Amino acid sequence: MTLVLTGCAGTVPVSFESNMANSNYNFMVAESGDAAVADAFASGLAVMDGDVSPEAAGEIGDVTAIGLFDVRGGNVICSKSAFTKLYPASLTKVMTALVALKYSSPDTILTATSSVNITEAGAQLCGLKEGDTMTLDQALHIMLIYSANDAAVLIAEGVGGSVEGFIDMMNREAKAIGATNTNFINSNGLSDENHYTTLYDMYLIFNAAIQYNEFNEIISMPEYSTIYHSADGSERSLKVSTTNLFLNGRYNAPGSVTVIGGKTGTTNAAGHCLVLLSRDISGNPYISIVMKALDQQTLYAVMSGVLGLIPQS
Repeated sequence: MTLVLTGCAGTVPVSFESNMANSNYNFMVAESGDAAVADAFASGLAVMDGDVSPEAAGEIGDVTAIGLFDVRGGNVICSKSAFTKLYPASLTKVMTALVALKYSSPDTILTATSSVNITEAGAQLCGLKEGDTMTLDQALHIMLIYSANDAAVLIAEGVGGSVEGFIDMMNREAKAIGATNTNFINSNGLSDENHYTTLYDMYLIFNAAIQYNEFNEIISMPEYSTIYHSADGSERSLKVSTTNLFLNGRYNAPGSVTVIGGKTGTTNAAGHCLVLLSRDISGNPYISIVMKALDQQTLYAVMSGVLGLIPQS
């Protein structure tokens, strides 16, 4: 099927295909309390043969890759360098969450091994120790909200039996949803030359993840508090805050757009990255992605520009 849409540089024909066999690819945004979450409805995936209005997207700011996708209509509004292989940094954790939610239960008890002792300089950690236990639900909150790399390892071992087993699951799932230019080496996104994705693949992965209400609820939370247990059974309390600066008020989206939530990613190799789920004033959902911005200020300025391309009606 081919549609004609008005994007950021005029009218552009964009093809897309429906995936009616799996209703999990279809959703609309609704509110539950203070958090916006997603519910299923009929829609399709955006299919691209090349970038859409890349010049206009490039005018928004100096970053490597930009994308804006109309989820309900299955349309690409704008894209730049959508098929360039890039390091995803902690955007990787979207796939980690997707695989965990698909193949395990939130109440599964996870036990930390020595693998959670990550020593890479600058790695974001929540302080897990060998023998610590928590549920998958707790670990997902800590990983997605605070971007804790040790929580991602805990999830990988607990769900996959081993980090290696979980990575195989991640790569199989990526291929299954069409993310064929992606290869994962770890569950947290710490830099490796063989760990890569593309902006378009990131759209496919995030679109699959937002079909899970729990994922949407977690990524919309500005902070999270919990209690887990150490190896000797004693309680440990933990409170984390989001790395998504649209949720804590440090940056604001255009007035006609509501940011529901998303995932950040930052390493020296990947630069500053962000994927968001947002909605327009009518409640229509959009996925926006910015990858490899030079710094945090550029990342959020460019993302605000991308969100400004969402139609106001």
